[in-house]
Amino acid sequence: MIITGNPGVGKHTIAKLLAKKLGLDLIDINKVAMQKGVFEESAGTFDVDVKKLKKTLEKLITKNSLVVGHLAPYVVSRKQVKIAVVLRKDPYKLISIYEKRKYSHQKAIENLGSEILGVTYYDSINEFGSDRTFQFNATGKSVSTIVKKIKDLYVKGSFHEDEVDWLGLISEKNDLKRFFPY
Repeated sequence: MIITGNPGVGKHTIAKLLAKKLGLDLIDINKVAMQKGVFEESAGTFDVDVKKLKKTLEKLITKNSLVVGHLAPYVVSRKQVKIAVVLRKDPYKLISIYEKRKYSHQKAIENLGSEILGVTYYDSINEFGSDRTFQFNATGKSVSTIVKKIKDLYVKGSFHEDEVDWLGLISEKNDLKRFFPY
């Protein structure tokens, strides 16, 4: 199982509890990249070598793994995925999270734009398939509610996918230039 989504949506918090409840081994993509040294530091950011990381993860992932990270659609092979859950969050709520994390304006805008356009969801569908990819709006939901919903999907195969339209939301508020200032 994969838990992915943009930074700040709650991936790691959800994944830790879910792995514990389901008895799955948690594999954190970011930690693996750091431990295996498959990245380069450039101008204060870390650029991951996705090909090397994908090869590394292929050896680590088993049927008993829960893999978490925003890079999942780019570094996890389709054949290793039964379910990919993409967590989504209202971009207006993400602003304060990125401020607390002291993201640069550019980094915040890039991540907010990605969330608004559903890039991770789209890329997950392309990589893992629409029959294995499910999105869930985590905005305003408790961790236990989200974990229960994902657990039901994993155990029972039942899941009602959330409709998410952040582009419509920011258009209604006439905020396109706020999030897409180019």
